[in-house]
Amino acid sequence: MFRRLFGRCLVLVLALAVPALLSAQQGGQKIGFINSRAVLLATPGYAQAESTYNRELADFRSEVERLQSSLDSMAADFEQKSVMLSATAKTAKRKDIDDRRVKLEQRAQELRDKAAKREQELIAPIHGRVNEAIEGIRADGGYALIFDVSANDGLIVTADKSLDLTQKVIDKIKAKP
Repeated sequence: MFRRLFGRCLVLVLALAVPALLSAQQGGQKIGFINSRAVLLATPGYAQAESTYNRELADFRSEVERLQSSLDSMAADFEQKSVMLSATAKTAKRKDIDDRRVKLEQRAQELRDKAAKREQELIAPIHGRVNEAIEGIRADGGYALIFDVSANDGLIVTADKSLDLTQKVIDKIKAKP
């Protein structure tokens, strides 16, 4: 199923990209590419933002793991003692476990939302600077299209290295304070 869906997406992407490439080439317009991962890694402030995010994400994961461990322990204790409990006590204990599971899922969702918001706070300004630099290179150089080879999941197998604009983007970002 996944391969079929991936194949259809690949065909769609190629169906959209190939005419644009041919049109650009026929019109004498230039095409370039970048490696956005390399650009991000070279962008001032990115390493610190990523480190901060990863540290905070580890704290979130640790909290969820502690809560999950507590729930697992509670469930294991119930399984061991359930033969000695009355039907009413079993029902009450199961309800407690279910309530704790619901609270765990709610807290995990809160932490995922908080992590996503934090990632946006830390990384969005950097992405904005990178996108601004890419657009500047595109406009200044008269490029019709600039592809990101790090985001293509193997769609671009090889490309002329003279079309690589990665270092130009990095230099433009570093030139701005």
